[in-house]
Amino acid sequence: MNVSPLGIATAALACNVPAQRCPVSSGQLITACRLAWEQGGQLVALWASDERDRERGFCLRVLLKDTDGLTLLEHTLPDGGARYPDLSAIFPAANRMQRAAFDLVGVQCDADDQRPWAWQAAWPIDQFPLRRDFVASPKWEPGEEDYPFVRVAGDGVHEIAVGPVHAGIIEPGHFRFQVVGEKVLRLEERLGYAHKGIEKRFEALPIAEGHRLAGRVSGDSTVAYAWAYAQAVEAIAAVAAPPRAVWLRALCLERERVANHLGDLGYLGNDGGFAFGLAQFSRLKEDLLRVNAKAFGHRLLMDVVIPGGVAHDLDAEAAAALRAQGASLVREIRVLRDIYDEHAGLQDRFRQCGQVTGELAAKLGLTGFAARASALADDLRCDFPMPPYDGLAVRKVTQTSGDVAARVAMRFDETFESLRLIEALLQAMPSGEITGPPSEFPAFAFAIGAVEGWRGPVIVALESGPDGTIRRCHPHDPSWQNWPVLEHAVIGNIVPDFPLINKSFNLSYSGHDL
Repeated sequence: MNVSPLGIATAALACNVPAQRCPVSSGQLITACRLAWEQGGQLVALWASDERDRERGFCLRVLLKDTDGLTLLEHTLPDGGARYPDLSAIFPAANRMQRAAFDLVGVQCDADDQRPWAWQAAWPIDQFPLRRDFVASPKWEPGEEDYPFVRVAGDGVHEIAVGPVHAGIIEPGHFRFQVVGEKVLRLEERLGYAHKGIEKRFEALPIAEGHRLAGRVSGDSTVAYAWAYAQAVEAIAAVAAPPRAVWLRALCLERERVANHLGDLGYLGNDGGFAFGLAQFSRLKEDLLRVNAKAFGHRLLMDVVIPGGVAHDLDAEAAAALRAQGASLVREIRVLRDIYDEHAGLQDRFRQCGQVTGELAAKLGLTGFAARASALADDLRCDFPMPPYDGLAVRKVTQTSGDVAARVAMRFDETFESLRLIEALLQAMPSGEITGPPSEFPAFAFAIGAVEGWRGPVIVALESGPDGTIRRCHPHDPSWQNWPVLEHAVIGNIVPDFPLINKSFNLSYSGHDL
């Protein structure tokens, strides 16, 4: 993004993606965001930090992305009573991020929507957990919260409340439907019921050990989060992971992508009334996870990616098993795709269901494979290819219809592409060490890691403290952008189609509920 018209001084921002770091005033913040939007830029993340211990007051950070890379806007507020401009009129996805920033840090914006987001009466409303002087008390008792959902009025309109406790073994999330008959007029979500305090927990960890917590922000994206965290650590320490370690990271990331797409293809078949699909794709995913465990020591590949490299090497026998499984998966998935494509009942449920046009996707900031299903061709592996992706010629896959059928097709296409990448990685895997030398971490250094996870870009913003500590770590899941889009995707559909539409996105509760 070209910010030179603002006259902002910039400093280099260590990251695997081209980036710049810009301090801005209140007026410059809104101008820079509007300029970014006009140039096709996207809001990546928004968060706040308490920097009073360094006599800097509070800092609001807004991370933007465009074709040139990342731009980090930093707006300093002298105290908790100062406000910053509402950015949700430019980037609608900013709404919940701004509300969470207030609940956790006490930094407030000039927005009409001042409802709490992360706060659910679990702590006193005048306390802010991510402030430096916050002290939790065992005497606090959970209170009552009457969350003001937006309601639709009119003849025949009624309300359906679903959750937060669900029949399946999933994390809590509440969905409030306003409907006429079975047609959905409006959906509003309420998340954050299991607030885990992850960002606060980071502050108690050494920077060299934070990768374990990063890998557990959202368990189905453990490789993406751990790699993004490792990127930030390595940037702060000014070290690079050995080439073999980088290739092994990519191998694990693509296997993570395949595993999640296989699971969801089965669930989507089941939600469309085709239990055969669930059985077959569940079998394939289970086989993949078992090979993961034999090759890397963990079914989900947790704790494989570490700062400086990887914790597990790949021997010749394991590599041969991975290659054999990849070839088998290609054959079996081709057969299953033909069955899905030719199944009239499934296609009737998939097509024109939960549609998100390209125009709406761009306006709301949809990201990841769901955005690519609506013809928004963004993929960090292609747009800003880091090693080893810079030598693999990743094929960017897109669809145009933006419905459940398109998101299903995206999963098939991306699975085949990931299997191709896995074979290429195994064929050309370099030899050598898998970990680099020990690192020293300068105090008060800042870096960002960015990895294209299976849902979309996973971001980790990390600031070091003195003596190898973590001063602030903000992990950002693409679900922050995509949950609000789901609310729009369901409008005009019938209530029984919601599970199908929901699963076609399969957004993270855990990655959103920090």
